[in-house]
Parts: sequence; C-alpha cells; structure tokens
Amino acid sequence: MKKFKIVVKTFAGLEPVLAAELNALGADAISIERRAVSFTGDQSMLYKANFLLRTALKVLKPIAQFKVNQKDDLYNQAKKIEWSEYLTLGKSFSIDSTVQSELFVNSMYASLKVKDAIADHFREKFGKRPSVNTEDPDIRIHIYLMGDYCELSLDSSGESLHKRGYRVGQGEAPVNEVLAAGMILLTGWQGNVDFFDPMCGSGTLLIEAAMIARGIPAGIYRKSFGFEKWMDFDEQLFSEIYNADYEKESTVKILGSDISVQSCAIACANIKSAGLSKMIEVETKDFLEMNPPFGSGIIVTNPPYGERLITKSIAGLYKSVGDVLKQRFSGYTAWVISSSEEGFKSIGLKPSRKIELFNGALPCSFRSFELFRGTHKQTVILKKGNSNFNT
Repeated sequence: MKKFKIVVKTFAGLEPVLAAELNALGADAISIERRAVSFTGDQSMLYKANFLLRTALKVLKPIAQFKVNQKDDLYNQAKKIEWSEYLTLGKSFSIDSTVQSELFVNSMYASLKVKDAIADHFREKFGKRPSVNTEDPDIRIHIYLMGDYCELSLDSSGESLHKRGYRVGQGEAPVNEVLAAGMILLTGWQGNVDFFDPMCGSGTLLIEAAMIARGIPAGIYRKSFGFEKWMDFDEQLFSEIYNADYEKESTVKILGSDISVQSCAIACANIKSAGLSKMIEVETKDFLEMNPPFGSGIIVTNPPYGERLITKSIAGLYKSVGDVLKQRFSGYTAWVISSSEEGFKSIGLKPSRKIELFNGALPCSFRSFELFRGTHKQTVILKKGNSNFNT
C-alpha cells in the first residue's frame, strides 16, 4: 500500500501522548508539531488513526504544499490541483482554515479564495461546479497557512473526533472527550489500579477510563467518518479494522461521585449509552464527606475553577479538598486539572508533577499529588513493594 504524509491535530500539551499512541500503532516518521503530530502511513493507518486514537481531534491527508507570497498565489496554486481526483460534481464540500499570515488577516477570506479556485477549476473543465455545504459536506478541505507556507489537506475525520458518539447529555462545563482521555494517559494509568473521580460531572473521565481499561476503540460509537465518502474508500479494509478484536478483560473498579443529583443522572445516562454500566459506578455524594472507596488507587478529577465563584469561595473549596485528600486518601495518587492558581495554592499539597493544558480556551495546569502513607520514607518503601502502582 502506498504511503503518504498524515497530520493529526490535537490539543496543546497532548502532542507527546498522541505521538506515543501513533508509535504504538506502528506509524513511521513521527514528528511532533504545534497542536499536531505528523507521520507517514498508508490507507490502513489513516483509517486506524481515526478509529483508534484517543487524543486525536482531526486526521488530515495533505494533497498540496506551496508558497504564498501574495494573495493571488493562494487562488492560483489551489486552482492547479486536480480536484476531480477527490471531488465529483454530485458531491458537496466545505473549507475551514488555520491562518497566521500578514496577507490574510481573516481566515474566512482564505477559505473563500480556495472555494473560488475549486469552483473555477470545475467550471472550466466540466461547465459546472460542486455545491458548498457548510453543515454536512461530503468532502471537507482544510487550509493551513503559516507565514508564506500553505498546505491543503483533505479532512478524513468529518466531525471532530472528540464527538465519540456516546454522549446523550451534558452538564454546564463538560470536559472534552479528547482532553479527558489525554489527561488519563498523561498519568500513565492503563487500568492497573482502581480509578475514582469524586467530581465526575457528566461522567466523561469515567467513560474514557473504562474505554482505556477495556481497550475499547475511541471511534466505536461513531456513526461515520469523513473518509467513508472519499472516492477511494476501501469498505472491506475499514470493515476489517472496525471488526478486529481490540477489547480485553478488566477487573479494575471505576467509581464516580458528584454532589449534584442532576449531574449523576446525566453521567449514568452517558455511561448506559456507552454500554459500560456494569463497569462504572456513580453515586450522589459530596466529596468532602466521602471516605476512600478503595484501599488505594488513582483520583483524576476536574473540579470547579472559580470562573463563576468569588476567590474566597474557590480558595475555601480547594482547601477543603486538600484537607480531605491529606486526611483520608493516603496511598492514593490524585491528579487535578484547574485554571485556578489560587485554588491550587489553597490545596496545601506539593505537586509531584505539573503539566500545562487547555480546557477549551482556558489555560490550565494538570497536577499530580502523591498522598503518602505515614512518613515519606515509609511510603517509598511501600511503593517499591507495590509493582502495580504505576502512575
């Protein structure tokens, strides 16, 4: 099978995790870029990247690269592409852009130039042009224009890959599925110790954890991918990838809790939609009143950041969370993501790791807290004897 360049987009901070996922898939020439990882692969790898990668947002197949020194270069170069190899008159298309250029201060204008180029290319060749459909196009085209470098790609994913397909409800600020999976993978957790999210909201971290523990493909719940409408779509190849045996047995316990009855109801609905009700438990409880559900384990959670709370309230909440962790959860490792530096200061625990991430547009810190049993010296001895505790 012919190999070609593939670019996978992700969130800032998750590039190393995505690169590790690609390495595990057997990708070649992996290169970490800004909010993306590129590699070389064949059609099979393109399909696998969409279906299996947990930290991928989009999988792009570049079809042309060129320099743009003046505005007309974008139109002229785009028009030269043999678009009939990718698009027919009966198919619709849309264009989105990532632009950082002095020539095109508006990304919409760059998209318009390429749209005109495609339309004129078809008019001159066939006397007609394909239609544009921004809502549900057959073919999605992506423009990457950085300085004078331009790369045009076909979007093989369709809708963003964070839209797994299991979510039937959500709370006020649900964590993105790709971010949730990335957070879990950043901890090193692979289903080796019990997992607890004490502020679980709509249950995204719980579901992504269960999928990781069981080896359930990230794209198993999706109804479609963009490449299924491509002219060279190999249905048999994708069927073999889709129906391969990925799942594994897991006895790990996964528990979520939340103070909100409504959030727990939404979490349960999402868990049921994902077919994971037997593996994940959810209970309505205030974390500040909870005792550890397991002897030891990992906590991964996304608490309130204080965007809608006064500083005193968020400081008080985080102090209480820190107190509960210190007093009751010895033997655990806790990972907390937040945009609130004031909150982290109030936890009163020294982080063993800090990783910079984004939750939507909010710059956040993802921090690990080792909750020692007894003295630190005693804990080191305990951990050396516990080979399963690998976070």
